[in-house]
Amino acid sequence: MASGQSLTPIFVFLLCLVSTTASPSVIQILRENTVSEYRNLRIDDDPFCESWRLSVETNDAGYWSTIPARCLQFVEDYMTGERYSYDSEFVAQDSLAFAKTVEMAGDGRDSWVFDIDETLLSNLPYYEAHGFGSESFDESSFDSWVDLAEAPALTASLSLYNDLKQLGFTLFLLTGRGEYQRNVTEKNLLDVGFTGWERLILRGTSDQGKPAIVYKSEKRKELQDEGYRIHGNSGDQWSDLLGFAIARRSFKLPNPMYYIA
Repeated sequence: MASGQSLTPIFVFLLCLVSTTASPSVIQILRENTVSEYRNLRIDDDPFCESWRLSVETNDAGYWSTIPARCLQFVEDYMTGERYSYDSEFVAQDSLAFAKTVEMAGDGRDSWVFDIDETLLSNLPYYEAHGFGSESFDESSFDSWVDLAEAPALTASLSLYNDLKQLGFTLFLLTGRGEYQRNVTEKNLLDVGFTGWERLILRGTSDQGKPAIVYKSEKRKELQDEGYRIHGNSGDQWSDLLGFAIARRSFKLPNPMYYIA
């Protein structure tokens, strides 16, 4: 614009417009919102829920109890669609690529630890009937599901499991399930194709009440004390992987349905 004089009316107009339409100010509104309120500001559900899932999978979210109500359809679509399978396959491929770099000693002490639920076995049929993580966890109904011994194998994990066995790894299964579920757990694993593990470790009486991260760390330490070298550890929870006596490499499978500390 050639003349600066014509800017003045426009500036006055804009100033009046802002003063009449933005009171209280946008800055003031945002400052008055708490963090939780800000998270509830309207954003399209899919981008919001994708970002929420990233926060969960990277453990940035910390402790959480149920999925956001607005993400129910998102989690259902993710878990029952191709994306969950693709993500699980990527984890398996990365795991196998690392496993192939391990120099095996040939003494049976090179080992890999697997969690079971949402790592080897999928409880998706149970969670389909219980809101994909939108409902509070009910131990009694979940135990009834476990007793059926009908959980399908995670296809990518079964393939990885068999590949590791072929490479000569000694395989340990470390689960938060109780000792009283040993028979049904073994049956379920065998029925869907998991065979040849060295030891299935479940919570005993002395393990009850311990946080998962403590219980699983203690069991890994016992394996190390026996002389086993834990090269890899696969689990769907950070509490499967963190703590002490950790593996050389840990591999986190996707699970946006629940969190175990």
